[in-house]
Amino acid sequence: MDLDRIDRKLLIAVQRNNRLTTEELGELAGLSATACQRRLKRLRDEGVIEADVAIVSPAAVGRPMMMLTFIGLERDRADIIDRFKQAIRRTPEIMSAYYVTGEADFVLAISVRDMVEYEAFTRRFFYEHPDIKGFKTMVVMDRIKATLALPIDE
Repeated sequence: MDLDRIDRKLLIAVQRNNRLTTEELGELAGLSATACQRRLKRLRDEGVIEADVAIVSPAAVGRPMMMLTFIGLERDRADIIDRFKQAIRRTPEIMSAYYVTGEADFVLAISVRDMVEYEAFTRRFFYEHPDIKGFKTMVVMDRIKATLALPIDE
């Protein structure tokens, strides 16, 4: 899909604040509220906007700890990779996951209440998957930036 200047302005604005009204977005983009609404619908329908989300404070919901975990799989086979991707999608503690190149096969961001919960998670998720060769975990000490916003040239 080709994005024009107005589409880009709308995308920049909704990434910063998805609670803006179509009237406010229209003012920013130089459109009527109705035209703005049509463009946003098209951007959603065509998959440019994948989701409208809120960034929630982990501490506010009792999940103050985050782990970044590097996973190595036993073998590089499509069925093993696909099976592991499905397991990741079914696991709510995994906030984001990436299939990567380099020393690890996957990098996961995992949300937990405390080390006891993380230890239980590792037993359930890592140790019960026979295709996992190993994993390394880093504990996040401070969340510096939390965004899903992509840089978009206007």
